[in-house]
Amino acid sequence: MNTIERVEREKALQQGVEQGMAQGMAQGLERGRHQGVEGTLRKQASLKFGEIPDWADERIAAATDAQLDDWVVRILEADSLESLLGKH
Repeated sequence: MNTIERVEREKALQQGVEQGMAQGMAQGLERGRHQGVEGTLRKQASLKFGEIPDWADERIAAATDAQLDDWVVRILEADSLESLLGKH
């Protein structure tokens, strides 16, 4: 392998490492956001409705980002966990 090939290979490797790091950071930030919204919903629900039952805990844990965002807004008007999260 000549010098040019070696430099190009190292450059490609470095670009791959940088892309992998950027992707990992983005995934970590998204996971952190998800956990933050989930934690906010759990706090709101326990303050409004008391201890969170297992069925509701499981629904919250399995929720998508969109569901969590919706529930965080809708909890203000919900009169029960069942009406907020749906029947278990």
